[in-house]
Amino acid sequence: MTTHDGAPRNVNAEALKQKYKEERDKRLSNEATGRYFEASGDYEEFVKDPYIKQPLVREAVTEDIDVAVIGGGFGGLLTASELRKAGVTGFRIIEQAGDFGGTWYWNRYPGIRCDIEAYCYMPLLEEVGTIPTERYASGAEIFEHAKAIGRHFKLYDNTLFQTKVKSIVWNENLARWIISTDRGDKIRARFVTVSQGPLAKVKLPGIPGIQDFQGRIFHSARWDYDYTGGDTHGGLHKLADKRVAVIGTGATGIQIVPKLAESAREVLIFQRTPSAIAPRNNSSTDTDWFRSQPSGWQQQRMENFLANITPGAHPDGDMVDDGWTDFFKRVGARIGAAKQSGEAFSPDDVFQSVDYEKMEELRAYVSEVIADPDVAARNMPWYNYLCKRPLFSDHYLQSLNLPNVHLVDTDGQGVTHIDATSIHANGQAHPVDCVIFATGFDVGAAAHKVGGYKLVGRNGVDIDTRWADGVRTVHGTQMNGLPNFHVVGGSEQGTTAFNFTHTLQMQARHAVGIIGKCIEKRVRTMEVTRAAEDRWLKLMEHRHAIDLVRYFSECTPGFLNNEGSVKDKPTYLTGTYGGGPIKYNDVITAWRNGPQMDEDCEFEFETQTSTVEADG
Repeated sequence: MTTHDGAPRNVNAEALKQKYKEERDKRLSNEATGRYFEASGDYEEFVKDPYIKQPLVREAVTEDIDVAVIGGGFGGLLTASELRKAGVTGFRIIEQAGDFGGTWYWNRYPGIRCDIEAYCYMPLLEEVGTIPTERYASGAEIFEHAKAIGRHFKLYDNTLFQTKVKSIVWNENLARWIISTDRGDKIRARFVTVSQGPLAKVKLPGIPGIQDFQGRIFHSARWDYDYTGGDTHGGLHKLADKRVAVIGTGATGIQIVPKLAESAREVLIFQRTPSAIAPRNNSSTDTDWFRSQPSGWQQQRMENFLANITPGAHPDGDMVDDGWTDFFKRVGARIGAAKQSGEAFSPDDVFQSVDYEKMEELRAYVSEVIADPDVAARNMPWYNYLCKRPLFSDHYLQSLNLPNVHLVDTDGQGVTHIDATSIHANGQAHPVDCVIFATGFDVGAAAHKVGGYKLVGRNGVDIDTRWADGVRTVHGTQMNGLPNFHVVGGSEQGTTAFNFTHTLQMQARHAVGIIGKCIEKRVRTMEVTRAAEDRWLKLMEHRHAIDLVRYFSECTPGFLNNEGSVKDKPTYLTGTYGGGPIKYNDVITAWRNGPQMDEDCEFEFETQTSTVEADG
């Protein structure tokens, strides 16, 4: 680990600033680069579930319930487990996939692994009894843990799998949400929680000719093992005579390539912008250490990790001490040294100086690992550290030394088009047998967009009409006009963190805490007011500890800055509560447990004659 004494290192800040600007501008100058579209209509085959071999056959369900939980990923699982703990039994989970897991159900590509420490990322370890085999768990192991949560909290009997929600419509007379599905279900719910996460809505690159390709072509989130052979651990034996192309070098691409390289005749990597990659340094779990942890240890570790990666927080030590906390501890030490000096300083400038140093180290690591200087040069990340999600791998850069792996760097311009047999880039045609899109997801999409359902609130007004002039919420979780409705996983006007399951836990507890109070007090409807939304929107004007708009405006295009359009609409990070996730949790906890909830909401209470009519 590097030291965190706050002492500055020597970098040529002006030269780096100019280089970063040049790399950014060349990518912004090509309007075609960075265009994506959703996999629907003529492209629905890209999102068809490849894991369901025997479609479920069942009768349509008509029922009245207390809570409908839309989504069976970790957001839905955490919500449902909180409902169990609160003694709420009348709930139903609706999930379009064939099992629990969310992104870990869909993403089963070879080499898949989480870059956040498993002891923090995998929720409910203590309750369920799962012991991760490695510090950074494989996707298969996380998927199994999601299913274990389902078993532990007896959620399978409460779940409708292979069921897609078509609409969620508020019925004023019944004071119930009417949920319709593609299986003809008609479910009336007193409360609704939605948990369609950021890594769910498949994003395809806007490359002309995708449908012209005559070989095999698929998105990494729908891996075709019938074509490749093998499993998530590798062994892709059916590719032994194949020339395989991977488009994308983000978090997915760098995990896929090493596994493809083990089996495929040739692997071609098409790169727009290289990622910033540090060693993962994974290790096996010390089971004696794990079993010796005291009660409540995981929550404490999660909170310590979050505090260590939150600017302005001052945690007592670093329990995780990995590549994530390294960067932010440096920032904290440098700011601490600046404060001690007594001289005026800008936190943004201090942050930038640490950023330059960190990126210089990562570029040096590229040179150290990749043998060919030209290939190394094309893998240098010329941008700030958090412009893209920082990545960790012990195998990707090393795979670029293999004779069957070829990097096609497009110098920021991207692939120009695809024809029946080839991918075209840099004015050359590259014949391939298979194309794999490692192009990620529409991370900033609202829950109803991810889920693909119509959401209609009071007075028959749908959510898109309601938000025509901009998103309006309280805490990113409640909206005026949508009574008894809760978002779990709301980042816009809510919060997020690199350890996303931690913020899911915050919002799941928030939703269930509110629902529990409403059930206890016989509340028929609970709805935040427009004045409450106005108050929260005013608080949203407060800037983050670092000026994120300025920071991301200087980045090369990517999903974290809306492909360079930072000021046009809030990004996944700039649209969050400026106080950060720790303060956000304090705010929502105080809100639901104090007088502010009563001030911000309008309540209607049940009466002795309140009923749910059978024909709702």
